[in-house]
Amino acid sequence: MTATRAEVCAVACADLFLGAGEVLASPMGLLPSLGARLARLTSEPDLLLSDGEAFLLDPESAVEGWLPYRRVFDVVAHGRRHVVMGANQIDRHGNQNISCIGDHAKPTRQLLGFRGAPGNTANHRTSYWVPRHGPRVFVDAVDVVSGVGHDHAVGPFHDVHQVVTNLAVLDFDTPDRSMRLVSVHPGVEVADVLRLTSFPLEHDEVEETRRPTDVELELLRTVLDPGGAREREVPS
Repeated sequence: MTATRAEVCAVACADLFLGAGEVLASPMGLLPSLGARLARLTSEPDLLLSDGEAFLLDPESAVEGWLPYRRVFDVVAHGRRHVVMGANQIDRHGNQNISCIGDHAKPTRQLLGFRGAPGNTANHRTSYWVPRHGPRVFVDAVDVVSGVGHDHAVGPFHDVHQVVTNLAVLDFDTPDRSMRLVSVHPGVEVADVLRLTSFPLEHDEVEETRRPTDVELELLRTVLDPGGAREREVPS
């Protein structure tokens, strides 16, 4: 079966959790949630999926457990969580901004605020989902550090892992922990990603992002997202 760009992105989000085992997956947003649920049904059956409050869910969103809020801090403090957040800005070392645009003392645009971003990046693995890859998101320096990048990293659990966008997959597996282009989605050229990024990217051995298997496509289309909401977030 032929996959759409949105379905490639969903599988790339699922692959964020490869090798995770029994950790609490906290995906924020549609594509990360589809990815986590897909991983639970395929490559990582031990993932724990949270509703963001107190319940643990199976991939069809039926309640299968209870995680009281006080216990969430135990999970966070021991690094047994992988959160996938969004980013209004992100720089070459993985510093993320979801707080405001412009000077924090007098911003030109107010965003979400810091929320849990500092604690997430200090305590456990963190990845990012960016539905519109562009130079206003991938910036030389974020206006405000919400999520902590590798150049400000402290503590044993800091682990900014990967960034998935509508065009590519990126990581920080370089000597100075700066961002590297790992793969481009089918139909995307490396030059497209470089042009839409405001800082230089390592890009020596760029692969094509893997396409979904027929099983994964069947799960996405008939079980996880039969209404096709993924296609509205990442149009083909």
